[in-house]
Amino acid sequence: MQTQPANLFERAFKKLVPYGFDAVAGRRAIPDIMNLDAELPERDLARVREWVENCLDAHAGQVEARNRAAMLGRMYLKLSHTGKVRFLGMLAEEYGIDDASVELAISSWQNAQGGDRARKAHQLRKALEPAHNRLLKQFTGVPSGVKFLVDMREELLNLKKEYSTLESLEVDLKELLATWFDIGLLQLEELSWNSSAALLEKLIAYEAVHEIQSWSDLKNRLDSDRRCFAFIHPNMPEEPLIFVEVALVNGLAGSVQKLLDEEAPTQDIGSADTAIFYSISNAQPGLAGISFGNFLIKEVVKKLSGEFPQLKQFATLSPIPGFALWLESCPPATLCELPGGEQWLSLPAPRVVSVIEANDSMEIRQEALTKLAAAYLCQSKKGKRTLDPVAHFHLSNGAQVARLNWMGDVSQKGLRQAAGLMVNYLYELPKIEQRSEQYTSEGVVSQSSAIKKLLK
Repeated sequence: MQTQPANLFERAFKKLVPYGFDAVAGRRAIPDIMNLDAELPERDLARVREWVENCLDAHAGQVEARNRAAMLGRMYLKLSHTGKVRFLGMLAEEYGIDDASVELAISSWQNAQGGDRARKAHQLRKALEPAHNRLLKQFTGVPSGVKFLVDMREELLNLKKEYSTLESLEVDLKELLATWFDIGLLQLEELSWNSSAALLEKLIAYEAVHEIQSWSDLKNRLDSDRRCFAFIHPNMPEEPLIFVEVALVNGLAGSVQKLLDEEAPTQDIGSADTAIFYSISNAQPGLAGISFGNFLIKEVVKKLSGEFPQLKQFATLSPIPGFALWLESCPPATLCELPGGEQWLSLPAPRVVSVIEANDSMEIRQEALTKLAAAYLCQSKKGKRTLDPVAHFHLSNGAQVARLNWMGDVSQKGLRQAAGLMVNYLYELPKIEQRSEQYTSEGVVSQSSAIKKLLK
């Protein structure tokens, strides 16, 4: 994960307000917030509170409000961990919804008559908007301001685990970001070796599934039998939201090491019949939980189908990141009820998922772990949602669990997470919407005949 370097924001904010505090303050007596203790003790927090009040002043012009937001952003970037917790806590607790104003607005709306009722309803909606939302919206007019808020939410997602009072602010910011990042405005950009160095460096930095080891590794992923796409949004034109990496092959791919082998011959793309999505990386952790649905998959499929009409199937080669932890925590009584469970328990202890040894029990081990992986992906759920995060993503988007691949990823990470197992999720365009709806509403996991056989 890579967030935008603070000095880039500092330069963007400073460019908007080149003369700093004096340019914003003018003749008004407002506090200087650029010379604060990074820990934000109470005396400095009071100065920030006064600045926020001025930012929310309804009588200030839009330009003045934007400039003050820029100064507030510069101040935030200078804060320590403790200072940020105090600042965000102040926004969450002191600038939420005013209960008294809401009660008054409700009463006014209930008692309103005729045409006045619509006006009172509008006032009620305004009363229900937290004050910190109005402050956060001001950053949309600041250079790099939306990216600043995306990274702020990433911090909030981590901080709220320890400071529960920040949850309301995180939820409100998530809702704002969801309205700003409309999927209809997403732009698909294909990357090549000739793409800008800045964009290629972001691909290297943000690759979250299979780390890019070198420039030669990157060049291999951009070869003629590969395609790489970035999704860009006008709200952050310099910052890709998601990268999708694709290999054009024959049949379903079963090994990521073979897929990424720099010494392997280049596939004849004229004869390729399958597009394998082997990496889908979220470049912006601050947008976690904001779904773009199956729009991403459909757009890439549409693009590839137009260029390669001979392609017959579109599938992934995906990790199973939660499998080993689930297996280690699963009680023996529960395992005995699952396909492959008794076989796994029959193996001599210690049964370590990440250790693969060539011995007499290898065949039993392979069969047991493959069946248990199928049960984990298709049957182990929390409510209607499957436990594995990658499986949940693809099933939500309308995929089918198609095939499990033994020793699909023999890297240390692959062995540690899933005993080297990988899975193919198959996207069949005519069935995407139906499968997505069945999974999200009923928890139904679409399974191929091969997976169903493992679960018997």
